Amino acid sequence: MRGSVVDLAVGVVIGAAFGKIVTSLVDDIIMPVVGFLTGGIDFSYMRFIIRAADPVNEVPETAIMYGNFINVIIQFLIVAFVIFLVIKGINSLKRKEEVIKETVSAGPTQEELLAEIRDLLKRQA
Repeated sequence: MRGSVVDLAVGVVIGAAFGKIVTSLVDDIIMPVVGFLTGGIDFSYMRFIIRAADPVNEVPETAIMYGNFINVIIQFLIVAFVIFLVIKGINSLKRKEEVIKETVSAGPTQEELLAEIRDLLKRQA
């Protein structure tokens, strides 16, 4: 059980670090390129204003930040794709191990060999 807990802890730590890497990838590399291709639009500041700010009455702006949501969706898709590739790789390694085990155990079992020896001894007597 301890091995599983340690593996889980390592996975959580690596996952958190990977999340930061993906966040940086999306915010610093992918979204500037997307912004350039779309004519300089920065998705992180896109919003739908429900109520404008009123500085006289000190009322803050109320807005739906859908641009940030777009960034988070892109981050999720990247993480999901990488996890898909990792699981696909692990499954292909497991299949190769199963094929190797099947080819190794293709010979006769001990019981089959003993039955064959018994039958040969019966024929000789």
